Amino acid sequence: MTENRLHEIRHEVMWTRLISVVEEQAQTLVRTAFSTSTREAGDVSAGVFDCDGKMLAQAVTGTPGHVNSMARAVVHFLKVFPADKMKEGDAYVTNDPWKGTGHLHDLTVVSPTFKDGKPVALFACTSHLVDIGGIGLAPDGKQVYHEGLFIPIMPLARAGEMDEWLLTLIRANVREPVQVEGDIYALVACNETGSRRLLAMMEEYGLDALDELGVYIIEQSRIAMNEAIAKLPKGTWHSSMRIDGYEEPIDLCAAVTIDETEIRVDFDGTSGTSDRGINCPMCYTEAYTAFGVRCIVAPRVPNNAGSLDSIKVTAPDNTIVNAPHPCAVVARSTIGHMLPDVVFGAIHQAMPERVPAEGTSNLWNLKLGAGHGITSSGGDGSTAFMVTSFHSGGAGARPRQDGLSATPFPSGVRNVPVEITEAITPIVIWRKDYRTDSGGAGAQRGGLGQTMELTNREDAPFGIFASFERVVFPARGRDGGSSGEKGRLRLDSGAELRNKGFQVVPALDRLIVEMPGGGGYGDPMTRNAAQVADDVRNGLVTAEAAERDYGVVTTSDGGLDAAATETLRTQSR
Repeated sequence: MTENRLHEIRHEVMWTRLISVVEEQAQTLVRTAFSTSTREAGDVSAGVFDCDGKMLAQAVTGTPGHVNSMARAVVHFLKVFPADKMKEGDAYVTNDPWKGTGHLHDLTVVSPTFKDGKPVALFACTSHLVDIGGIGLAPDGKQVYHEGLFIPIMPLARAGEMDEWLLTLIRANVREPVQVEGDIYALVACNETGSRRLLAMMEEYGLDALDELGVYIIEQSRIAMNEAIAKLPKGTWHSSMRIDGYEEPIDLCAAVTIDETEIRVDFDGTSGTSDRGINCPMCYTEAYTAFGVRCIVAPRVPNNAGSLDSIKVTAPDNTIVNAPHPCAVVARSTIGHMLPDVVFGAIHQAMPERVPAEGTSNLWNLKLGAGHGITSSGGDGSTAFMVTSFHSGGAGARPRQDGLSATPFPSGVRNVPVEITEAITPIVIWRKDYRTDSGGAGAQRGGLGQTMELTNREDAPFGIFASFERVVFPARGRDGGSSGEKGRLRLDSGAELRNKGFQVVPALDRLIVEMPGGGGYGDPMTRNAAQVADDVRNGLVTAEAAERDYGVVTTSDGGLDAAATETLRTQSR
């Protein structure tokens, strides 16, 4: 074996070790966090960067929106605090939506790692806070100033000492100071863990700096990404999607261009900014667009500066995917999470049978709250609370497999167990099950949404901060597959609720949340009849829908009536 090959193997081993370092970094954040969004749902990111702000490795734990926007965020910190001016024990923080991860509820912390008195790396992490003040998580605000405390890039700790003045300011501006402060300390601990593990790795391998390893990682990732792109068809393909929006429907339009070395996505033609808080800063648009491209083009190439640089994302100013300050942006995921579906629509034209049908995509999180000025004037003895419980509709069917039910794509966060929400709030969740017939019919069936019913056990009202999509325009099927079922938000007493904005659920009434299903893939009449019968037997599809959509007849005991099915399908051809 040549010396050069041994050198490459050594780099590969260290690269793998570096990924384990950042995964332990992320797990520290999850284990020590106070809020359910971090502790239960994993709505976080963690990564290691070189001293120029280039991401070398990311943790597997986390969401694409956090990871990919954080990948571009560290350079903004370095413009304010150059690496050669940092001190050991420093930590820096921001929730600037345009320099961080898209809205004020995400806090990004960056910390330097020193070896022998010199900075050798930067660790960064992000998590979603349960509250940051303002009007809460509903997109009712008209400016970012309505949405909470804006923290510019500034010191969080100096030489190991936390900035108590900043912590006091934050505690004074949030409704859940214990949870928020606990999450801030978890972010700091997260980076400290990464730093310790990195220094141990460097000692083990005799490294004084990460420069050589960093260059190797970025260059190898760039080469692998370019090789993947070189195999693709070349040209430009267009796609568009209409979604519910707030005041009016929104058109998301994309042109995907593939050439020899890069993929460009241009959102020209997309609707302008909204007067409400569903606008999406460019950093978040880039994050989910790049994720959508990489899912299809190079899912196994490591995600770092080398691979991300091969994807260029542009959008006209003042569009909803490139919203400027001071637009309201609290529910920017309403737009960002739909972008992979838009990208898939274009890529499907270039590479048929590679991408799934559209899914719910938009998270159906239950962002709930109660208390003085929210649901009451105070003094009634009821519990004040703010909580975010993560839940999802169905994902789109895949070319050769059914869509995943009640599964978040593209965000990748976990559903929060109902017991957790019930343990920390007065909310009772009476029902949580698959929503029958919600998955779009197809040769591959769309994933099912879920139905949840909940109320306040204290005989008091509570509020929901809604930012839901797929209520007016469903997830579309692909190649002959049917659309998924639309979502619905209502009260047990009969009132229909809006899909966006803060609304109060009266005392003793139940909130019923019916989440959308994913689109189907391919002609439903070609779906294996035995699979349809299994779906009926398992309660995923009704017998009526099986006959209507699939041409499949089932018996009273849930078996397949093969003869009747053959007759019905023959008549349908």
